[in-house]
Amino acid sequence: MKIYVDLIILLNFFLDFLLLLCTSLILKRNTKLIRLLLGALLGGVSILSLFLNFDSLGLLLLKVFISVLMVLISFGFKDLKYFFNNLVYLYLSSIILGGFLYFVNNELSYKNTGLIFFHNGFSINFIIIITLSPVIILIYVKNQRKQKEELSKYYEVDITFLNGVTKHLTGFLDTGNNLFDPYEKRPIIVINKDALNGYNPRCILVPCVTVKDNTLLKCFKIKKIIINGKKIEDECLVGISDNKFGMDGVELLLHKKIIKGD
Repeated sequence: MKIYVDLIILLNFFLDFLLLLCTSLILKRNTKLIRLLLGALLGGVSILSLFLNFDSLGLLLLKVFISVLMVLISFGFKDLKYFFNNLVYLYLSSIILGGFLYFVNNELSYKNTGLIFFHNGFSINFIIIITLSPVIILIYVKNQRKQKEELSKYYEVDITFLNGVTKHLTGFLDTGNNLFDPYEKRPIIVINKDALNGYNPRCILVPCVTVKDNTLLKCFKIKKIIINGKKIEDECLVGISDNKFGMDGVELLLHKKIIKGD
């Protein structure tokens, strides 16, 4: 069996750099490129440990130790939460990329030992990995950022009705919600009627514009509203929607004014 050690180190360096860069982009770490390169260089050289006489447990512990050093070199140490977030996302990125490489290798059906490809399959696999790995990482980073952005719009909301009953609901910041009470300029949040659980408030009709047409929205007053543990002082109205919202588990569409205070 012919093994290309130089190409193995180069490939491992390239993949480790992608993983560290992926972690940096997802967590928005302000780190210098040279630090990522040094961390990846350590990871690249560490592939030589495969040729050492370690048992499975020893090799696993060595890999964990190297990954810890890679994270410390690339991002430094500020506190435990910062460090573990970096380490966890490095492992998650490794799983995503490793699964892709496993799929590619199985599809091409070439012999390999770990990431060491040999015989006539080496050059083809090497080119595919170099070409497609950045694409996979880019897609993963974009999806992670989009998911984090969406999750940041979810809020825990406690609404106390005028009858004293408090409901714990899942709210979503709807940036397209520009509804205001035309009489007193109060922002309007929208609740799904199923979340009222039989509560029949005294309503007023507020004119509003929907995608389909102009309509009148049933709205009612509340005693107080607490969002993510913070009591909102701005007075608002709650409009009742007959339709369920498209977001998973969302019972309430929040208004940007009561969240951001603009």
